[in-house]
Amino acid sequence: MVLWSNEQDKLTEMSTSPVDAKKEGVSPAYHHTNGSVHPVIQKDGPNGPVHQLIQKDGPEELRPSEGYELKEVSFSERAEQESEMVAIDCRANAKGQREEDALLENASQSNESDDTSTDQIPVPPAPLKETSFSIGLQVVFPFLLAGFGTVAAGMVLDIVQHWIVFTEVTEVFILVPALLGLKGNLEMTLASRLSTAANIGQMDTAKEMWKMIMGNLALIQVQATVVGFLASIAAVIFGWIPEGHFKLGHAVLLCASSVSTAFIASLLLGLIMIGVIIASRKVGINPDNVATPIAASLGDLITLALLAGISTGLYKQLEHNDYINPLVCAIFVTLTPVWVLIARRIPSTREVLYSGWEPVIIAMAISSVGGLILDKTVSNPNFAGMAVFTPVINGVGGNLVAVQASRISTYLHLTALPLVEPSPPPQKCPTPCTTFFGSGVNSRSARVLFLLVAPGHLVFLYAINSMQGGHTTLTSIFIAFYMAAALLQVIILLYLADWMVHWMWGRGMDPDNFSIPYLTALGDLLGTGFLALCFHILWLIGDRDTDVGD
Repeated sequence: MVLWSNEQDKLTEMSTSPVDAKKEGVSPAYHHTNGSVHPVIQKDGPNGPVHQLIQKDGPEELRPSEGYELKEVSFSERAEQESEMVAIDCRANAKGQREEDALLENASQSNESDDTSTDQIPVPPAPLKETSFSIGLQVVFPFLLAGFGTVAAGMVLDIVQHWIVFTEVTEVFILVPALLGLKGNLEMTLASRLSTAANIGQMDTAKEMWKMIMGNLALIQVQATVVGFLASIAAVIFGWIPEGHFKLGHAVLLCASSVSTAFIASLLLGLIMIGVIIASRKVGINPDNVATPIAASLGDLITLALLAGISTGLYKQLEHNDYINPLVCAIFVTLTPVWVLIARRIPSTREVLYSGWEPVIIAMAISSVGGLILDKTVSNPNFAGMAVFTPVINGVGGNLVAVQASRISTYLHLTALPLVEPSPPPQKCPTPCTTFFGSGVNSRSARVLFLLVAPGHLVFLYAINSMQGGHTTLTSIFIAFYMAAALLQVIILLYLADWMVHWMWGRGMDPDNFSIPYLTALGDLLGTGFLALCFHILWLIGDRDTDVGD
């Protein structure tokens, strides 16, 4: 047995001496401390035999002059040192194996980092850390802008309620909440969907951004056409049931007015929403805080102005060119398959195209019930002053709950379990205390949004009074009842948003597509119902003033 030793290799051994190996017909081998085994050949040198280590890179000479000491060990000596050699070899082999594993692990990590640096999808940006002050600062200006938009819409409705088309075809009033609700059914849903996509990094590249834009624009055109058509049917049914008679000309007029108004308004507002969301991300503002209020601010005014203008123009054509109304309906319905083909090309909008109809249609039906309340209330001359306040109270409630629903949905997309996980654990029903007095960011935003209701409505009432709009004097009794109705509406909506968004998420439904239509439609119904109740109570207690603004 031949042993080699130096400072680096604490103890290495040759399996047998080269001379004995030659006699026995086997090749001597060099055992390194790291566990490797290399063959050794012997050559004659000037100073004695030279042993060469055979490696991949070629033979390497092992000389005693290079720090190696050649020791001849007899069989009996080997037995005495065997236990010590085994212990040393085990430790040396373990150390060498650990070093080799560490090198392999480092190499593997290096390769993985190289691969991911080129092929990995960009990591979505982390959610912004928002305080109550920052939330309020970002929300208050869009909220006021949206509120003044609803004030303008109320002023428009207060004026157009006396136009001949609204007096002769009173079912147009039923269309008002349903079409104004499109901002919640379509535009706010679009804004929430694109805001979430922007926040989680799905619009970081130009290609992804344009795919999202084209698919979502085509989607809302399909939805607007269908919802406008169904809203006209609901208006015809709700108008026919109490009166007991049906006019075909009025039905076609309602259909043409509703479909064309919904289509044009959705296209204009969709383009505005896309610009707002892209600009918000570029300047570092959370799109959830500004997109939905701006959609509402312009949505009510644009939609109501379009409805009044289009319905008046088409009403004038009933007597002379009765084919105009059916032709308008046919044109917009014919364009629907084109938008369907475009929306089907984008995976995200394809899913909504197939599964997103239930909330939109149900929300339209809920808003139509609010429209029926508006129709029966405003038609009474004693309650004509309700028209100017209806878009305001409905718009403020819808704006605030849409902001909250969009924020909760974005929060769940960023932090909670993914939608694809099967059978997620059910969420416990929240209580009003957890909704408004919890320590989380969503409770914080709920408190901020609720605190905006009272000062916001006071500003909007002052604006209406300054422009001498409406038919009601702003007495202290009226303001008290009005504020009570507005606060109750927003409390209910914010609580429902907290429950509904988590409930939908727990059942695998995307809240961006399902929650906002329901919430804004409920806001229209609650706002119109509470406001009508206020006017009836004020009439009963003697606070009657119907000539203001005439």
